[in-house]
Amino acid sequence: MRTTSALCVLTGVAAMLGATGSLAATPAEIAQKEYDEVMALTPNLENGRHAYLTCAVCHRPEGWGSPDGSYPQIAGQWRTVIIKQLADVRARNRDNPLMYPFSVPRILGGPQQIADVAAYLAQLPMTPNNGLGPGTDLEYGRVLYQENCAECHGDHGEGNDADHMPAVAGQHFHYLMRQFDSIRTGRRKNSDPEMVQQIEGFSPRDQAAVLDYTSRLRPPIPEPPHFPAMPEPPQPPPMPKFPDWPEWPRR
Repeated sequence: MRTTSALCVLTGVAAMLGATGSLAATPAEIAQKEYDEVMALTPNLENGRHAYLTCAVCHRPEGWGSPDGSYPQIAGQWRTVIIKQLADVRARNRDNPLMYPFSVPRILGGPQQIADVAAYLAQLPMTPNNGLGPGTDLEYGRVLYQENCAECHGDHGEGNDADHMPAVAGQHFHYLMRQFDSIRTGRRKNSDPEMVQQIEGFSPRDQAAVLDYTSRLRPPIPEPPHFPAMPEPPQPPPMPKFPDWPEWPRR
């Protein structure tokens, strides 16, 4: 009897594998599928502004988060980064119990709403007054950043849109510290494996110094658009010469 039941279970699993090629999709695969769907859509900034009202409760109306690091600054973040992180949270590929209830489709919306809100956030200006560290080991932090972080996150912490590499310039120091710990300990499941390996040997001093330096970076200011010089306005025609009037006779 038990042998028959076991055979039935194995037969069912084999049939499922034959039909789909694999078991149920992993959280990473589910997140990637939604990411691809969102990236194929055209965002609407006005709809994104309305969708962001759900996020503003924690991230503040300007997208600046909180200097104590409870919530990150997301204004000015790359669109691809926001989309990936939202998709990961929704698929449980990144554990964030506080954010998850606000990110589900019933509250935030579907792929179109993600596309809209990500584009809206990407064009918001960052706060110049983010939370900083103690500022006591900045030269050491600069060296560590250049040796370990600049290749991926950029010399100025500007990140990379194409590789959904987050901008870290101007991020709150205490938020960076929390995420660094989560990445190194494996609590953040969607971490880049290369980064996990890169920071594995960092000491507490290394961590504080490099993240204090990072929080003080500012992305390069884009050059203003170049407009062609305006042509000289046409000169008005000369005033006509009035005739000489005869003098009035004196009395």
